[in-house]
Amino acid sequence: MLIARVLGNVVATQKNQRYEGARIMLCRQITPEGEDMDYTCIALDSVNAGEGDLVVIVQEGWSASTATTGRAGAAIDSAIVGVIDYIDLH
Repeated sequence: MLIARVLGNVVATQKNQRYEGARIMLCRQITPEGEDMDYTCIALDSVNAGEGDLVVIVQEGWSASTATTGRAGAAIDSAIVGVIDYIDLH
């Protein structure tokens, strides 16, 4: 899993029918202190995250697939599974 900030929506006019109704978000990985890192990915949103939200992303096919579509087997590598309220490092 990783911590990321949602940069915005990715619009796809054509997508696989298993992804119908799922939003695709562009995300940038951040450190626990909130600093941007170099890694950027797209992830299917399963928690209604919005631009600027800090999120938890799972990057494991089985978990990502079942979190976003409700059933296993869809070819999904990354999914947003949580919105972070705050990070307490103490």
